[in-house]
Amino acid sequence: MIKVLVVHGPNLNLLGKREPSIYGTKSLKAINKDISSLASELNINANIVQLNSEGEILDIIQKADYDALIINPAAYTHTSVAIRDAIAAVNKPAIEVHLSNIHKREEFRRKSFIAEVAHGQISGFGPESYLLALRAVRSILPKQ
Repeated sequence: MIKVLVVHGPNLNLLGKREPSIYGTKSLKAINKDISSLASELNINANIVQLNSEGEILDIIQKADYDALIINPAAYTHTSVAIRDAIAAVNKPAIEVHLSNIHKREEFRRKSFIAEVAHGQISGFGPESYLLALRAVRSILPKQ
C-alpha cells in the first residue's frame, strides 16, 4: 500500500471560518474526511497532519515514513527556503496543493519556493485540490 503524508500548513486549522470568500466554508475536519475516503478507495494509506510551526513541518517531512508527500505549505509557500530544502533532501515525490489559485492573488503570493522541488502543483480547486493530488500520487507511483 502506498503511504502518503498529507501536511496542512499554518492557519489551515481555521478553514471554514477563515476568509470563506477565498478559502470556502468547508472545515479542515471535513476536508480530511474526504481525503481519507478517497485514499481508501485508491488503496493509499494517508497520514494527515496540520501544523502551524515551520520546525514541526520540517521534522515530519524529514522523519515520517511515507512514499509521497502532499503539502499545502500555506503562507510558508512564499517564505520558507527551509521547507523547500527539506522536500528536496528527502527525495520523495511531492505535490504542492493550494485551495486558492495563488497565481491570481497578491503579487507576493505568486512566488512559490516549493514549486521547483515539487513533482507538480495543484491550486485553485478548493478542497478538490487535495483529491486531485491523491489521484496524481496514484498515477506517478508504481502500483503497490
